[in-house]
Amino acid sequence: MTLNYLDFEYSEDTEGIGTFDAMASVGAAQVGAVYAEVEQVLAWAARHFGRECGPVDEGFEWHHDLQAQQEFTVNEHPVFDPLSGRVRTQTGQAGAPRYTVTLSISGSSAFCEALRAQFDLD
Repeated sequence: MTLNYLDFEYSEDTEGIGTFDAMASVGAAQVGAVYAEVEQVLAWAARHFGRECGPVDEGFEWHHDLQAQQEFTVNEHPVFDPLSGRVRTQTGQAGAPRYTVTLSISGSSAFCEALRAQFDLD
């Protein structure tokens, strides 16, 4: 399966527990597609490594942390006043929201190898 929005980075601790971290920051039109990818990854993990997930160092095969936030950008227009030698700012209108979704998924070495193969992760 190919992922278009989630771009995972891999790290491993000294115990051999691997963690894949991904973040996607998109506009409203793409947020559904991001969640569809999150659902694909988590549904695959639950199907192949058990619905019960928890800390790997406590004996679980896999664990995940999913977070999201909406951000609104407001442009400021700085203007330099040469008479006073100061910069003043004028605040513009808020732009369209940006959605940031982060997914961390960790697991045993067998889990990480299978996840890497399933989603073609390097």
